[in-house]
Amino acid sequence: MTFQGSGSIDTGNVSGGGGGGGGRIALGGGAGLLITIVALLFGVNPGELLGGETGQQGTTSAAAEIQQQLDACTYEMANENTICRIKATTVSVDDVWSDLMAGYQPPKTVIFADSVNTGCGAASAATGPFYCPADRTAYFDPSFFTQLRRMGGSDGPLAQEYVVAHEYGHHVQNLTGALAKGQRMGSQGPRSGSVRVELQADCLAGIWANHADDGPDALLAPISEQQITTVIQTAKAIGDDTIQGPGSNPEGWTHGSATQRARWFGIGYQSGDPNRCDTFATNDL
Repeated sequence: MTFQGSGSIDTGNVSGGGGGGGGRIALGGGAGLLITIVALLFGVNPGELLGGETGQQGTTSAAAEIQQQLDACTYEMANENTICRIKATTVSVDDVWSDLMAGYQPPKTVIFADSVNTGCGAASAATGPFYCPADRTAYFDPSFFTQLRRMGGSDGPLAQEYVVAHEYGHHVQNLTGALAKGQRMGSQGPRSGSVRVELQADCLAGIWANHADDGPDALLAPISEQQITTVIQTAKAIGDDTIQGPGSNPEGWTHGSATQRARWFGIGYQSGDPNRCDTFATNDL
């Protein structure tokens, strides 16, 4: 069990289907967890994944099915069902950041299948989870978690919730200006703006995990060391050096190494202090 709440998950910020068109998803900034890493994994030019129009916002039937599941979600179901787990996690992350950040405004979340049009352009399931700053929306195709397991990550509940919290970390960065700052600093290299943005989002996900089980009214049951191990496993599986394999070139990194990703999640989780997540203030990444 991860969620200890009961009853319907009441939030109007999560929907099935797609958003509007225009623009492009920003690589290494608002792109989210795996937009470039998945491209490297499959040997595809990242630019080819973006900027075109999808035929539909997912498919009408798939969007309707997802929305039907979302409407029926309860916290009990979130312990078994991936779509409901994503929805419940957004409530928890919003609760934490509403307490920690003055003026926090929750993003929207869209759960889609296959393809989606967004305020940053068109994307497919191959893009992986991402956050679009133009429409302040996080996007998730649940099939991603199967791919993540094949890459050596965990499909445990807290590992999935870490993915959601990471994308919401990009929303926090959008509100603070860190996302725009990172985009001005370059998209590749071991100390690039992209790497700093992604490592900070990992740290912010750790901040969420630190606070998510606080107090008797917390939505999350107490987090165990074994659950944290599944997050570390996942963070390491999506490090640039892990994805690139032997001979990995740091000059091509966009998200940080396996060690860095695990380390910055740990900094957030151990401290619970957002001020400890300033990846722009150090070169010791």
